[in-house]
Amino acid sequence: MGQQQLLLIVLGTIIVGVAVVVGINMFTQGAVNAERDAMMQDINAIASDAAAYWRKPAAMGGGARDFTNATDLTSFGSDSSNANGTYVMSAAAATSFTLTGTGANEGVVIVATITQNGISGSPAITMP
Repeated sequence: MGQQQLLLIVLGTIIVGVAVVVGINMFTQGAVNAERDAMMQDINAIASDAAAYWRKPAAMGGGARDFTNATDLTSFGSDSSNANGTYVMSAAAATSFTLTGTGANEGVVIVATITQNGISGSPAITMP
């Protein structure tokens, strides 16, 4: 083979290698973003359930404008884990609590403050 042909083969191999690496990185980032989006959807649903619980009278199984009686997410009728991740409630006060979600596949961690009106501020998102 001539020198020019060998150079084209080497150059083609390098280009294909770089394209494969870029494709893998894009796929990984897409998976992380998909998990983050799915977890935010779950957190929004939990926040909605929590707001309804907070407003509902105790006689009807609600919190009577207080989150301190809620022991876990099942108090609101929400699941603490699903295919997207695991969610843990902590630091329950009268009008707010902290919700920490850990992704099931990509390791995304989201910490949100939930109030009687839903999510307060921007959740802290940690992505791998």
